[in-house]
Amino acid sequence: MNGCSRLAQSPSYDDTNAAIILRIAVPSPVRRCFDYRPPAGVPTAYLRPGVRVQVPFRGGTRIGIILAILDNSEISPDRLKSVLKVLDDNPILPPDIIDLLKWSSRYYQHPIGEVFRAILPSVLRRGRETTSREEWCWQLTELGAGVSPSDLPRAPRQAAILTTLQAHPRGVIANACAAIKPGWRPVLRTLEKKGWVRRVDPDPLQATTTKAAWQLEPAQDAAIKAIERVGKRFCTILLEGVTGSGKTEVYLELIDRTVRAGRQALILIPEIGLTPQMVARFRQRLSTPVQVFHSGLSDQERLRTWTMAREGRVSVIIGTRSAAFIPLSKPGLFIVDEEHDISYKQQDGFRYSARDIIVMRGRQLGVPVVLGSATPSLESLNNAVHGRYRQLLLPKRAGGASLPAVDIIDVRGRAFEASLSDSLLHAIEDRLARGEQSLLFINRRGYAPLMICHECGWIAACAHCDARMVYHRSGECLRCHHCGSERAVPNHCGACDNTDLRVLGTGTQRVVKALSKHFTGARIGRIDRDIVAHRGALEAALSKIHTGETHILVGTQMLTKGHHFPAVTLVGILDADQGLFGSDFRSTERLGQLIVQVAGRAGRGARRGTVLIQTHHPTHPLLQLLITEGYRNFAKTLLAERAEAGLPPYAALALVRAETIAREATLEFLAEAKQQAQARLVDGVALFGPVPAPMERRGGRYRAHLLVHAQQRGLLHRLLHAWIPQLETLKSGRRVRWSVDVDPQVML
Repeated sequence: MNGCSRLAQSPSYDDTNAAIILRIAVPSPVRRCFDYRPPAGVPTAYLRPGVRVQVPFRGGTRIGIILAILDNSEISPDRLKSVLKVLDDNPILPPDIIDLLKWSSRYYQHPIGEVFRAILPSVLRRGRETTSREEWCWQLTELGAGVSPSDLPRAPRQAAILTTLQAHPRGVIANACAAIKPGWRPVLRTLEKKGWVRRVDPDPLQATTTKAAWQLEPAQDAAIKAIERVGKRFCTILLEGVTGSGKTEVYLELIDRTVRAGRQALILIPEIGLTPQMVARFRQRLSTPVQVFHSGLSDQERLRTWTMAREGRVSVIIGTRSAAFIPLSKPGLFIVDEEHDISYKQQDGFRYSARDIIVMRGRQLGVPVVLGSATPSLESLNNAVHGRYRQLLLPKRAGGASLPAVDIIDVRGRAFEASLSDSLLHAIEDRLARGEQSLLFINRRGYAPLMICHECGWIAACAHCDARMVYHRSGECLRCHHCGSERAVPNHCGACDNTDLRVLGTGTQRVVKALSKHFTGARIGRIDRDIVAHRGALEAALSKIHTGETHILVGTQMLTKGHHFPAVTLVGILDADQGLFGSDFRSTERLGQLIVQVAGRAGRGARRGTVLIQTHHPTHPLLQLLITEGYRNFAKTLLAERAEAGLPPYAALALVRAETIAREATLEFLAEAKQQAQARLVDGVALFGPVPAPMERRGGRYRAHLLVHAQQRGLLHRLLHAWIPQLETLKSGRRVRWSVDVDPQVML
């Protein structure tokens, strides 16, 4: 119980705040704040924006955030309820984060209480104290250092923890201990009682004593100097560098200078899988602690990083999408790595873009923002063309490495097994003979995406989605990759009872099996979401690649993002045709980014790499343009097409989604919503739909879309601000789950 909670219950304080009203963001689907009377006995000085409070709400209680202190309310004071408890002595959110969240709520048309709830660590959402437990930072004592783990045969967990601590004399945090299996906390307490371990201040644990020296390339040095000239003011810099050009080295130098100036740097990365190698590299190069923030951490770990950043006790924070809102006491630099990545857009609930949030945050704080990518999004390139972003180029690979040679394999009419052509197999064999590594990319996990009856054509489909079940050989099951449902592999057809069931198509598991057949002595690794589902699995798989234990690596899109494999000299893209004819207008852009990013894993060391792209459409003009003229000219062509079609970035979109178990209810609600909007339409704004979603049924619910298209962003938001609150009053809306997606990145 903290100070303010005690004040709220103490009779020794006079009721000096009866004349004020508290405006509070309460987690609720309603798009507004709520007014409350302050609790009796709490001095006004404790009632400030950013403080958490417990309030009565709809027959229960909820945790809200004070946003404003008012003199009056539109609601009669005698009808207002009182706050039950004040939970914080001081605001947990600074004014700049409150302003950012208010803007986010307006821009993304999401209930403000839900916005505030979404960005808080779960411990704080539940009303717990803001202080995090520090007991998970441990170090061996002199007595413990003299104990041999081999002397503890009957205490294997104690021995394992001692081994871990001996390997890290400066101390470890929970991540290292948690790998020793459940029950590690009681073991540490036992070792503490024996005097073998002690708790230590965790703040300096990850700091190195000296910064490693590094020789910058001329282009890197020029980019750093250009960004340094921006100074302590807002500017968005698009750092476009070919794969392997050393963008991370530019980040490191900028971060080091920011920290030495007494300010903090926040770096966003698109995937948790990139965290270990990025953190290791930063901790090796920077003489300051580096903390991480992502969903893979425990509640206490996230709270600790969040608190340390807010209090200014850590200068460098690396995080995924949710870290965009982490409070900083001395913000000095924002970096978004792989800025084009779709992972930065939240696809459910509060549907924000972390990249765009960071740009707005930099603008509000007057802090420079660096967006880095080898394949920038068309939106960012368009902003650079029109002078809204400053563009800097890193045109060559660092260290004298060459860009890989790219060849197309025409697979039309050619027999191949598990998407492996003879040409690709010969190239892999050649690399194995030379002691080099190969990487094969296929964006489908599982063994085969289709199980079919050879007699009648029946296909194993998901009972809850308009999707086919994927056959997974490991576990012998059929699994839906959309809703996650799973069932045993049938032994007969679901329509005609025939037992001749066959699997068609190729996934990562099938590729691995085929490779094992062709290369019996080779060690083959696989990286996809099935493999890395457990904590530490990805790090272990990547370690085998770096040590040379893995000869051939098969993986999905997880491998395209920033990984550095110096010994990989061959990259094979098994199916380049998936994005050429997609229903989403962004599919071609994403295909180009994917090919370039995957190809960029080849030849990053001393030996030049080769990229082989298998396709049934070798003469496709966009594919040829990408290979012969590179991503920049490819993107220019796509921008011209978007301009002619009136699509983003030359227009603004919002997608109203509705879903329910009754198909007719979704279309009825969206039709009524469209009717409401049409009375407010102006020139330059159009509505399309309602129509069923491309995958109409998902997870047992029917889905439909209504698309809003505006020639200017201002026109879009004027309509949304007036129209969306009306939708909350529609009776048909009470029978469906509906949401608004501003700047949608996925149209499925």
